[in-house]
Amino acid sequence: MNRTRTGAVAPTHASRGLGVRCEEVVHIYRADGTDVVAVRGVDLVVPAGERVALLGPSGSGKSTLLAMLGGLLPPSAGRVLIGDDELTGAGEAALLRMRAHRVGIVLQGAARNLLPYATPLQNVRFAQRSLSRARRREVMRPDELLDALGLAALADAPVPQLSGGEQQRVALAVAVANAPGLLLADEPTSQLDHPSRDAVLDLLDEVNRRFGTTIVVVTHDPDVGARLGRTVTMRYGRVGQEGRHGEQFAVVGKDGSVALPDTVVADWPPGTEVLVERDGDSIRLRRRDS
Repeated sequence: MNRTRTGAVAPTHASRGLGVRCEEVVHIYRADGTDVVAVRGVDLVVPAGERVALLGPSGSGKSTLLAMLGGLLPPSAGRVLIGDDELTGAGEAALLRMRAHRVGIVLQGAARNLLPYATPLQNVRFAQRSLSRARRREVMRPDELLDALGLAALADAPVPQLSGGEQQRVALAVAVANAPGLLLADEPTSQLDHPSRDAVLDLLDEVNRRFGTTIVVVTHDPDVGARLGRTVTMRYGRVGQEGRHGEQFAVVGKDGSVALPDTVVADWPPGTEVLVERDGDSIRLRRRDS
């Protein structure tokens, strides 16, 4: 399977990747009688087959945006499209079908993703229960998935007996069991040691390569972002920076706003007056002397 220059999987007859598009997406929730804007005016395009890490501090809107991409939270304004399907206004039955067949989701709190009375092997088999015989031959086998994540010896252990990190890896196996067109994972490596983290990232590479799965991961780990290739950094509910293979770029919003890199913000606190000067094709920012 070939890749384009952007890192997306080049379309083939076997590719099932789903593209993602957000257009001026807003999410507002109510807390203690006050409206809180968690996501404000996000524009984001993820081509089919691309791998993206959402970075940013706690409370920046990463998990909220991921939940909207999975149809778990409705946007208060704007549009969310997965492939050719617009989620805005979609009924719960349609969203359930999408998550069952086309979109895999790993939520924070691994136990939320699993059948607690079943074993890891039974959980993965349950996720594949509706696959046709032909499709079952295409996807990764349950034992193959668990082995790839270092869980072969725990395949028949009851889920409650597993550690948090082990449950986290089982949850990922369940989410990719059907080789979904889109995988959404919220902090899938947060509780893992380095070998287990690397096993998770190797599996993400594998499902992306074999099935063209588009991958969007929320993480605080910059090493995970570097491995995925493209990073989108959020701050105060907005997309502020994008990175591609080590290079960081500020993103100009539709209102002309630009989120400065963290290294600049550390020296220029809110309220700093900045001169914007054009020099040919270059733009220079200069702090106004007081």
